[in-house]
Amino acid sequence: MNLKQLSDMLGLSQTTISRALNGYPEVNESTRRKVIEAAKRTGYRPNRAAQRLATGRSGSIGLVMPTAPGQYSDVHFGEFQIGLAEEALRHDFHFVITPSHPRDEPQAIRWMVSSGNVDGFYIAYMRERDERIAMALELGVPFIVHGRSVGIEADYPFLDVDNEGAFHDATRYLLELGHRRFALLNGLEDFDFAIRRRRGVERALGEAGLSLSPDDNRQSVMTDEQGFRGMAELLQGERRPTAVLCASTVLALGAVRAINQAGLVLGRDISLIAHDDVLPMLRPENFSVPLTTTRSSLRAAGIRIAERLISEIKAPRRTDPVLPGQASDPADAAVHELWKADFVIRSSTGPAPAE
Repeated sequence: MNLKQLSDMLGLSQTTISRALNGYPEVNESTRRKVIEAAKRTGYRPNRAAQRLATGRSGSIGLVMPTAPGQYSDVHFGEFQIGLAEEALRHDFHFVITPSHPRDEPQAIRWMVSSGNVDGFYIAYMRERDERIAMALELGVPFIVHGRSVGIEADYPFLDVDNEGAFHDATRYLLELGHRRFALLNGLEDFDFAIRRRRGVERALGEAGLSLSPDDNRQSVMTDEQGFRGMAELLQGERRPTAVLCASTVLALGAVRAINQAGLVLGRDISLIAHDDVLPMLRPENFSVPLTTTRSSLRAAGIRIAERLISEIKAPRRTDPVLPGQASDPADAAVHELWKADFVIRSSTGPAPAE
């Protein structure tokens, strides 16, 4: 089935069909549904080259996949990508994935955009004062940031979880249970989410007249091996913590193994709270002692970022000048999304043990 045949079958012009399939707002909803249903029924798929000539769009989202020798695969990245793919498929958008060494990522993004093979892109793994934001603002194509960057004013579109608020609330809950000796198993120290999670813990402890010792703050890649090593070191210290916060359920997997090997009972001798509650292959409720968690779905974040990015790509381009003090678009007020994490209490937390 080609475009002309579909046009003859429906009695609609080829232009109307193309505009219906590409989300142009001037096509009414009933016509759009009619075209989409016919395209699905007949197996019609637009010719990408022709579509690009007709619309000026490639129908693709760009992303850079950081990779380097010795770098670990990341289950969090995979779960986010599934959500992104799910929404992209719904709009018949493709991915252009560009592998790059982490230090070369800005140049990889520039190349990807200049090639004309993408209509927009997203940035992830945000770091403090991340140079990619200024670069993205200069490129002139739609983009969105998954996360934020400490030290940079929020004049860019983002979707993030309130990491500081989540770990502040989790720490306060442990304080209410009587805990006074805390430790944090965190992500790498320059990542924005790790900075904000540490701040949340420190703020809650400060409100209680306590502090987080540098010796009780472990920063690493988020693997079960690092969780095991970090927890084992903490348990061998002179001031063994009774409450531990983990930046990931993956870190918690190793931490729980170290706790068990030390002969301690999770939820009685030591309490633990982890982040991530919806990783399908590592569900916290299936641990031998179900984990208390701060929960935010990476898949849902991927869906929402794709939804926002594709919506901006499909939006009509504004041609009239923007006056001083005027928002460039009515939707600009909603470019910052900060999701609040849920707090799910299970058996891995309990009252502080008696001294």
